[in-house]
Amino acid sequence: MDSASTKVDTEAIRALLDQKKDRMRTCLQACASCSLCAESCLLFREKDGDPQYMPSYKVINTLGRLYKKRGKVSRSELEQMRQMLWRNCVLCGRCYCPFGIDMPNMLAFARSILRTQGIYGVFPHTSGSPEAEDRDIDQ
Repeated sequence: MDSASTKVDTEAIRALLDQKKDRMRTCLQACASCSLCAESCLLFREKDGDPQYMPSYKVINTLGRLYKKRGKVSRSELEQMRQMLWRNCVLCGRCYCPFGIDMPNMLAFARSILRTQGIYGVFPHTSGSPEAEDRDIDQ
């Protein structure tokens, strides 16, 4: 079944968000947007400091958005999150936060939520050419 035509199960997303609500909300609120996590991200450095590759940007615009909207997101929004969670992150675990925010755990949790909606990532960083990256993302 094509994930683009599948209805979003907002109740399932909400149930998952509720399981870790206290810890994740605390982490999201603790983020001071200091950008120190960005310097530990190999993709951020490789992409000449493009803010889309900052760990905090990825967390706030994926998991943060899911919590803010209480799981009531569209398929299009989930597809945008897919870009950030898989294309802009290899989940290497190098994210460092001086406030102790576990960025890799939060990004992995956001990925697991998307997978429940039939949205899976590709790993274009290892697939070779930029053309392969665009092809994999568009599928």
